[in-house]
Amino acid sequence: MIRPLLGLILPATLTLALALTPDRADACGGFFCDSGPQGMPVDQSGENILFAFDGDSVEVHIQIAYDPNTDASKFSWVIPVSALPEFYVGSEVLFDNVLNGTVPFYGYTTSNELCGDGTDVGTGTGGFDPTTTTTAGTSSSTGTGGPTIVYEATVGAFDVVVLQGGNTDEVVQWLNDNGYQQDPEAVPILDAYLKEGNLFAAFKLAPADKPVVHPVVLRYQGVEPCVPIRLTRIAAVEDMDIRVFFLGDHRAIPTNYRHVLVNPLKIDWSTFGDNYKEVVTAAVDAFKAEGNAFVTEYAGPSAVISPFGLLDLSWDPKVFNGLWPTDVVDELTKQSLVYCYDYGEVVCAYNHPLIQGLLLEHLPPPDGVSPDEFYYCLSCYEGMIDLLKWGDGSAFADAFAERIYDPGLRAENLLKSKPYVTRMYTTISPHEMLEDPVFFENPDLPPIDSLRMAQRYLRCDGVTRYGLPDGRFVYLPSGATWPEFPAEMPWEEETQQMAMAGAPLVLNNNTALIDGLLAEWNAKVLPGGESLGDETASTSEDPPSGCGCTSDAGGGAIATLGLVGLVGLAGRRRRR
Repeated sequence: MIRPLLGLILPATLTLALALTPDRADACGGFFCDSGPQGMPVDQSGENILFAFDGDSVEVHIQIAYDPNTDASKFSWVIPVSALPEFYVGSEVLFDNVLNGTVPFYGYTTSNELCGDGTDVGTGTGGFDPTTTTTAGTSSSTGTGGPTIVYEATVGAFDVVVLQGGNTDEVVQWLNDNGYQQDPEAVPILDAYLKEGNLFAAFKLAPADKPVVHPVVLRYQGVEPCVPIRLTRIAAVEDMDIRVFFLGDHRAIPTNYRHVLVNPLKIDWSTFGDNYKEVVTAAVDAFKAEGNAFVTEYAGPSAVISPFGLLDLSWDPKVFNGLWPTDVVDELTKQSLVYCYDYGEVVCAYNHPLIQGLLLEHLPPPDGVSPDEFYYCLSCYEGMIDLLKWGDGSAFADAFAERIYDPGLRAENLLKSKPYVTRMYTTISPHEMLEDPVFFENPDLPPIDSLRMAQRYLRCDGVTRYGLPDGRFVYLPSGATWPEFPAEMPWEEETQQMAMAGAPLVLNNNTALIDGLLAEWNAKVLPGGESLGDETASTSEDPPSGCGCTSDAGGGAIATLGLVGLVGLAGRRRRR
């Protein structure tokens, strides 16, 4: 199944490795530590779009997911754009690396009070698993007095047409005549974008037996990235995830949506934040945010994004020109892209997300032969190879260059040139999609870390205390899960209106209410008037001096992707 996030998919029947290096867990006198931090990254399923600020231009990378079991000929989508873009094939590996390098990670270290019998009260368990080029376009008139085709080209797996001008009826008629069936509810939204002076970029999968779908990149004039979310609402689901990334020189902000700081007490730290989406959804729907707000999940150096897999010095598309087909996999093995093994069962590993698809498209296995068996021994099936499909290898070489080598080179250069990355997230429902969010850079805002580590302290009386990164302490009775605070406990700590410079304007702050309700909760857990937070322990922001034990155990968690979406874009020129 294919569905869009930001843009319009047509026809209407198609619905719209984090390497953890733990902080030291030091403790002193009377208790000791377990083997290391426990935690998990938050779920990353949802829709992803990446913007790059570049002077008076904006570059946007759109990630696309495609179910190969669907009818490729019926896949099409339309997005409004403020100016005629340049189009390129994007890098799937770039999205993987950006997601994994910036994913929020909730966890805790554990310290145990040394009890009277000389034994500890347990080390605790957790879910931590350490294993775990643009083709030249053309311009022409449609000849109907309607929209003009100002660009037409094939970009990787997609045929792209950009329409300019005409009225809404003429644009709709052109879409109908060219196989872009649309939902009638889209017509007034298309009309609004048209009146704002937007062009429309229409995409279709180019004819292919097995399309190799990839991200697309659009580069256009403008200084304010804008996501055309209004066009999404005709096929959106409730509380749809949207995740946007920004590469630039400074932290990015929403200018016309609000910004929210979630209440960390509503996060279930005992289960590593597995209620994260619920908390964010409630926070962005809260007072003064009203469903049009983002949270910032990470803001800081782009060095957290690994360049691994984007480009390899051994890659050379040119060698496939004129190459006999039985030598293809051997050459790909030399270039560290394919490895096939026989351990009693033949298995091939593909070290780039598109390489297997390109092989299936240009060097398909014969009927009745599995791909791994075929690519493991091409010479064994030489007489069955479809030589017409392979030709002289030039088509494969061109596709390799356009879809793997060139996108990798552009992505690598992009990371080198942009020192700062911002990751923002929200959930939004159709009735809230009335305004397109716009973004800008603010050079005066502090960074935001993606690693959120608490300190869990297990006492001999069965009480558990969590020291949160912000300095608050939460006490749990023996055997209790994370507190269900009273209904008046807010989901958001603060709602802000961001500015292009300076500090944000605070629209609503709940810190005093949160602290008061927390004090009431802790007093119920420790009713004897015991001073709260006085044990020898600390939050991750206030490490103690000296040590009775230290955990230097390392670990890692791989943040996997559940991407099933597609995004589109529009841009705005800076408002004067």
